[in-house]
Amino acid sequence: MTIRLTNSKTRKKEDFVPLDPANVRMYVCGPTVYDRAHLGNARPVVVFDVLYRLLRHVYGADHVTYVRNFTDVDDKINAEALRRQKAGSPGTLEDLIHERTEETIAWYHADMDALGAMRPNHEPRATEFIGQMIGMIEGLIATGHAYAAEGHVLFAVDSYKDYGKLSGRSVEDMIAGARVEIAPYKRNPMDFVLWKPSSGEEPGWDSPWGKGRPGWHIECSAMAQELLGESFDIHGGGLDLQFPHHENEIAQSACAHPHGEFARYWLHNEMLQVEGKKMSKSLGNFFTVRDLLDQGIPGEVIRFVLLSTNYRSPMDWTAEKARQADATLRKWRELTAGVSPSKPDYSVVDALSDDLNTAGALSALHLLARVIGNEGGPGISSDTSSSKVEEVKANFLASANLLGLLTVSLAGWERKQLIDLSVPTALLSNLRTAAIVSKDFSSVDALKSALIAAGVEVRMSKTGVELSPGPNFDPAKLEALK
Repeated sequence: MTIRLTNSKTRKKEDFVPLDPANVRMYVCGPTVYDRAHLGNARPVVVFDVLYRLLRHVYGADHVTYVRNFTDVDDKINAEALRRQKAGSPGTLEDLIHERTEETIAWYHADMDALGAMRPNHEPRATEFIGQMIGMIEGLIATGHAYAAEGHVLFAVDSYKDYGKLSGRSVEDMIAGARVEIAPYKRNPMDFVLWKPSSGEEPGWDSPWGKGRPGWHIECSAMAQELLGESFDIHGGGLDLQFPHHENEIAQSACAHPHGEFARYWLHNEMLQVEGKKMSKSLGNFFTVRDLLDQGIPGEVIRFVLLSTNYRSPMDWTAEKARQADATLRKWRELTAGVSPSKPDYSVVDALSDDLNTAGALSALHLLARVIGNEGGPGISSDTSSSKVEEVKANFLASANLLGLLTVSLAGWERKQLIDLSVPTALLSNLRTAAIVSKDFSSVDALKSALIAAGVEVRMSKTGVELSPGPNFDPAKLEALK
């Protein structure tokens, strides 16, 4: 099975050929740990989790090394710790910074675990690699690719002729279109910070340039080099990181290790929208993964929706998509009840191998589900033996597992929510039956309004009443109705 990936570096879909099939290596930019992960942060986690699963399937679980970092030194973290200190939280600023990063990393793990994401092989923290960053910066200065100025160290963009190739921009375009920090100590407006001084209240480390802390870009370069080597296979992240973060990573890494290739394949996932609009606090459509989980939307449903769009296309989160994913996953779990996974179906592996086509893989699963349910499609006729049906079920389950769906760790939500909604469903049905006779629908309307206020989606038709948890589902409000 040949995996083909769209390489942002060449802007082409290419056959993936690892440097060493016995040790396929991937680095993905992780979060800056100052707050909860929002839904947009979750998209690259799920996308590259599927790629990690595919690589393990093709090359073997013991032959893939996946690194995703935590940025635990950052001005936003410092600002949050300082806010807490001013609000009266006990401890030094350093204590509060440590407390915040530990708290946020724990949140991140819990939320990404809820989405079925496997933990990477390594999850380095930037603060654990300060020595490697200082060493890399010293090397860049020694070779003329960086310079010290007023307590700062800056990378000299002019020293790297290929700067801008990843994002496809000229330096002039980047200066015109980017938010470039203008500072008197810069030789070129595009030069970026490798090291900056720390004030007395900010975290800092001793260095040849005084007490300070690293710039954001050097962190990933140093951690990737230390854990994966001067050359590795895949570097991933959101499209918003392509410039300047990834562009700067390439420049400093290529100059620090001119005999290495750094990352050979670059993958970038597109951004996320909510109901057709950019997610933002000003529009009131900004929410975290934990917000959705607390509203009763299962992590498996969130994962399904995130996978329903190709990673290279903008992804639109809608309540209707969540509802459809909920219904689909319930049926699929019912189909595979009591089944043990066998091997993934070729159609699913083939779709994923074609530039991680998760939408195509889900379509293949839908077809297999129809086959199992004997609703048509190739493979199984009405008189096919039960053993053949069980074989297809086992392959179907393994195929879903390859996408991180229908796993044991994500199971149970479908039973819980069905129980939660059974009582109001019965009550609304009974009230509706009585109202049809009495022609008085006031009680039906009142209960329907209360259910909607609790975040329940209500559908009534000639065949009956259907309730499902919506994106604002609040179990506490539902309990009050019983």
